[in-house]
Amino acid sequence: MILQAERLEVRHGATRALRDVTCEVAEGQVLALIGANGAGKSTLLRALAGLDAVRSGVIRLFGEDITGRSAHAVARRGLSLVPEGRQLFADLTVRENLQMGCYRAPGDRAAARLRFERVFGLFPVLRDFAERRAGMLSGGQQQMVAVGRALMGEPRVLLLDEPSLGLAPAYVGQILDVVRELADTGTAVVLAEQNAAAALRTADQGIVLSNGTVTHRAPAADLLADDDVSRHYLGVGGADDGAAPSPARVLPEGLRELRI
Repeated sequence: MILQAERLEVRHGATRALRDVTCEVAEGQVLALIGANGAGKSTLLRALAGLDAVRSGVIRLFGEDITGRSAHAVARRGLSLVPEGRQLFADLTVRENLQMGCYRAPGDRAAARLRFERVFGLFPVLRDFAERRAGMLSGGQQQMVAVGRALMGEPRVLLLDEPSLGLAPAYVGQILDVVRELADTGTAVVLAEQNAAAALRTADQGIVLSNGTVTHRAPAADLLADDDVSRHYLGVGGADDGAAPSPARVLPEGLRELRI
């Protein structure tokens, strides 16, 4: 496994935000995190990225214990986080925002051009808007910049926190298509996603978090077929709701989007 977390506990003051959480993701695999607001999804991503202190447990990246390492030290080892809310530099251009992601992967101009071309290949619209200020873009385009900025560092592990939040369905589809493409070319992805059905259809494995602890852990297809998961997180009464659409497309009739 590229990234492993074992029995993590994280506290926010007196509140125990994560309790005994174990998860792992392999090369070329997408792990979906689903759960209600406050379940601990963002806290888990932040702990994995070195942003939230771990009270107990261990995190291993490529077999190395990185528990307690600083966020920049974790990033240098090949892990990138795309935070909720994008957090772009609104007054900088798209190109300048992407360039900010190169700090972890220094190299000559030819190498930098290759990284830009990779991002523009995944998100062609960004090539057209490369000299436009990021703050002038739509929410979906800004999310593409945020993902692209993370990819400029050539991470082997990518953490995505609510990438579809507030986006139109067409942009949700494009983002999740890219997530699957990245995994298919070898990147390990941990996806915390408000659209639980789309997340599980994109993922290989999934875990359900509730009140900071793992309640379900299974292949993503099994979670989609689980009546309890369907009832509480997918907005349907049972597992059999007809043929499953592509993870990057509109959900079937009767399946509502769930904010988590």
